[in-house]
Amino acid sequence: MRKCYGLLGVFLAITSSTYAMAAAPPQPLAPLKEQGQAAELSAKFLERFSYRPVPLDDALSAKILDRFIKALDPDRMIFLQADIDKFMVDSTRIDDAIKQGDLHIPFSIFNVYEQRISERMTYARSLLGQNFDFSVKEDYPFLREKSPWFKSEAEMNDLWRKRVKGDWLRLKLTGKADAAIRDTLDKRYQSSLERISQYKSEDVFQSFMDAFTNSVDPHTDYFGARASAEFDISMKLSLVGIGAVLQERNDYTTIRELIAGGPAQLSGKLAVGDRIVGVGQGEDGPIKEVVGMRLDEIVQLIRGAKDSVVRLDILPAEAGPEGGHRIISLTRDKVSLDKQAAKKTMLSVKDGDVTRKIGVITLPAFYEDFEARMNGDKDYKSASRDVAKLLGELKQENADGVVIDLRNNGGGSLTEAVDLTGLFIGKGPVVQQRGADGAIKVEKDDLPAPVWTGPVEVLINRGSASASEIFAAAIQDYGRGLIIGEPSFGKGTVQTMVNLDQVANNKKPKFGELKLTIAQFFRVNGGTTQLRGVTPDIVLPGLYDPKTFGETSYPNALPWTQIKPVNYTPVGTIAARLPQLQRLHDERVRNDADFQRFVEDIAELKALREKGVVSLNETERKNELAAQANRLKERKKLDDGLELGNDDGMQSDERSLSADIALETARKNAKDVLLNEAAAILADDVGLQKK
Repeated sequence: MRKCYGLLGVFLAITSSTYAMAAAPPQPLAPLKEQGQAAELSAKFLERFSYRPVPLDDALSAKILDRFIKALDPDRMIFLQADIDKFMVDSTRIDDAIKQGDLHIPFSIFNVYEQRISERMTYARSLLGQNFDFSVKEDYPFLREKSPWFKSEAEMNDLWRKRVKGDWLRLKLTGKADAAIRDTLDKRYQSSLERISQYKSEDVFQSFMDAFTNSVDPHTDYFGARASAEFDISMKLSLVGIGAVLQERNDYTTIRELIAGGPAQLSGKLAVGDRIVGVGQGEDGPIKEVVGMRLDEIVQLIRGAKDSVVRLDILPAEAGPEGGHRIISLTRDKVSLDKQAAKKTMLSVKDGDVTRKIGVITLPAFYEDFEARMNGDKDYKSASRDVAKLLGELKQENADGVVIDLRNNGGGSLTEAVDLTGLFIGKGPVVQQRGADGAIKVEKDDLPAPVWTGPVEVLINRGSASASEIFAAAIQDYGRGLIIGEPSFGKGTVQTMVNLDQVANNKKPKFGELKLTIAQFFRVNGGTTQLRGVTPDIVLPGLYDPKTFGETSYPNALPWTQIKPVNYTPVGTIAARLPQLQRLHDERVRNDADFQRFVEDIAELKALREKGVVSLNETERKNELAAQANRLKERKKLDDGLELGNDDGMQSDERSLSADIALETARKNAKDVLLNEAAAILADDVGLQKK
């Protein structure tokens, strides 16, 4: 559930102090007997029951070691090349060590890591006593994932000098005096040092097991005894919280999923991939930095009494490490099915001399009240039932076509995905599921006739996953409707939880749980939704970076493959109309000022993500900020008074305009610009079908 490598983020964000005092050497950590036993049992289970068994051999051993080192030092700022050379001696011994229940290799690596961290902090602290020259033209390269390891301490020291100088300059540009800057950085540094001693044996073990299980496939995970005991509370915030699934990735506590109907999703202020770097209580409580803190401790800070306020310091998904932060306020609440419910609106779209009525049904999740259904409640709530009702209302309102908006719908009930498909195709197969034993099961819908027979379109983005992809794929394969938007996430696998203590007949929990992949989804045409996801018929620009978000961002994701198609009968002929629809779309957006500004926002975000360096020259940085401020003023004029920053909760302290301007504008515009264009495309299709 958590990873030790979050510690590095503390030292990337907090790299200085006022005095060059030597840090106390950390106490070496050692593995416990039950941890070795849990690793050994996990290995046996994965080799026997995984959907794609990966033998625990020398090849996997090397991958595990590489992933473990990368988790500890992803930006190659802690270890020297000499350290890596020593670690590599054991690159083919990890497999044997796991089979023998001996975890001294990863623990010895972690102990070296702690020692190096202490050395780095001592050096960073010594730098605060000097005066930095901000007239010198030099850059700080903060993206170093693929850079070579440093061969000497002198080379590493120069990079850390730039890091500290960059931290100082960022505060200096906000108007802080040198004494205040030194005090601010000292407090941060002191706080980070205190966390070094908090790491326990179970944390190292969890980090190593993450490296092991994620080397099998991205969705195979291990949850230690403590983690599994609090899984629902800690990971899904099933008590009162913000309604988000959290994970640690690339040094940050990251939003993995927004629970439909939760405070985070309803606010529109958070997106999947956003990183939480600080948590504050109440409307004006101080923000506590949480980079490097244990994930379960962060969750405890986020949870709280119903209707109370929690403030989050957010580093947006689209921003680089040097991007601007945003402070947002959320009111804690429980997630309810009523807040998840599908909703409809009606858009009027001009199509030449005709005005088309396009209904839009927004579905945030494939929800189902399992308990009510099991109790025999005939009126139990579900996504397909709610959508069927809304479709009936749209019929009464004489809608010409319907858009099903599945953007950022991360999935849910498979049954609901099948039933929802039936509303548009009637009776027939919807999806295939192949298990680890090779057996194939076909999920079918038995609805005698479709509820909606008119034109339909499905709007997706990179955040549309799992059940959303099953529905969109079926609509596409049957030729029933258009698929518009970004290529979807690409998660076409099924996981299950295994309680290792039950397997071992342990009376008390000590081994934890294993989440492993057991099956894969396939479309009715035989292809899988895995990795490639669903490719839209007409592609719209999107905010997400496929390099960092989506199944393709995982280097060891299961590959795309295919099996035999099932016997199904397409019900539409969209392919013949696509060239003309694409032409009409291209002509329209070419002259659409709002759409073109959105494209410019995306280009700016892409440039910010890929920049990789930040200037340490004060004049250059001031010029950059001035240019960004001017762009914001111009954008406000163009967007007819779009209020950015009036109530965005950003702190004036350390506020950066770079990512904030582009991101806030892009996220706001994406909601309307893309939906409006999707409706226009469907209106085009309605016109073509009538002709």
